[in-house]
Amino acid sequence: MTSTKARIHLRVANKKAYVWDVEDIATIRTKHRLCGVFTGTLPHLSQQNLFLGVPMVLLPEEVVLLVENEIAVLVDDPKAHIQPSVVELQRWNLKEKELAQLQLAQLATALENSPAVMSEEAVRKRKERELKKQAAAAAAKAAEAGLLAEADNSIFSPPENATAPPAVDTQYTVVIPASSTSFEWYNDSACLYTTVQSAKDAGIWEYPSNLHERAKCGVFRGLWEQGMYMGGGIKFGGDYLVYPGDPLRYHAHFSATVLESPTLSLPPMEIVAHGRLGTVTKKSHLLCGWDDEKKEVSYLSIEWAGFG
Repeated sequence: MTSTKARIHLRVANKKAYVWDVEDIATIRTKHRLCGVFTGTLPHLSQQNLFLGVPMVLLPEEVVLLVENEIAVLVDDPKAHIQPSVVELQRWNLKEKELAQLQLAQLATALENSPAVMSEEAVRKRKERELKKQAAAAAAKAAEAGLLAEADNSIFSPPENATAPPAVDTQYTVVIPASSTSFEWYNDSACLYTTVQSAKDAGIWEYPSNLHERAKCGVFRGLWEQGMYMGGGIKFGGDYLVYPGDPLRYHAHFSATVLESPTLSLPPMEIVAHGRLGTVTKKSHLLCGWDDEKKEVSYLSIEWAGFG
């Protein structure tokens, strides 16, 4: 049995499980074939609707799979944040001020002992100004010598021997404060839950709570155990999109719909709609029937076929 310290910590808030550690995110995706959804912003990236950052939110089925396989534990994140006392806050504020003053002193020392730091744009503009000054001086001398006609072009072109002072980069260190999990008032040891049932009893988790949610967990596990990757399939008329490999490298081969029973009756028009939608999106549609008594999944693939 894996110890709780070695397991991935899924921090639950408002019945959703978040992963904040980048190494944990990489492990979940590469080793356990679960993708999740990124919801954090990337301030320096213009297209926020295409690329997002941490934290990663996991599907409820992914959470149940990780916890049942003893890969992860659930953490009641709000309870892990202990309310600090006034003395602790004052001590923390004092440390932050001392750290900021230390960084400013280090930066000031580095700037005093080295030439001024200039950006590439500033260096370019400075070089252009120096060249223009040298060109204007050369034109004035030429005019005094009676060679103004020959010096007209030199106003717009720098002399061959014109050079700009080189820019020297100053190296200094900036200390970035650690994450909130290292604060003295953050302690998750008393609010870890190693099973889904214990998290339900504590009131921080409730999935699965009915037959349909149990069916989704069972179907998700069944496809995952066959080596598939899953993502949300609502845009393609199903519960999941099923990939043969990492979604960054492969297109989905199937869109899957979860049925609460393998003998559940479906209207003929729904079957036709699944078949046609799958064909339009270049996928086959899977009808996945969950047997809650046997804990087994049966699969039926639908494809639209032409006649005549």
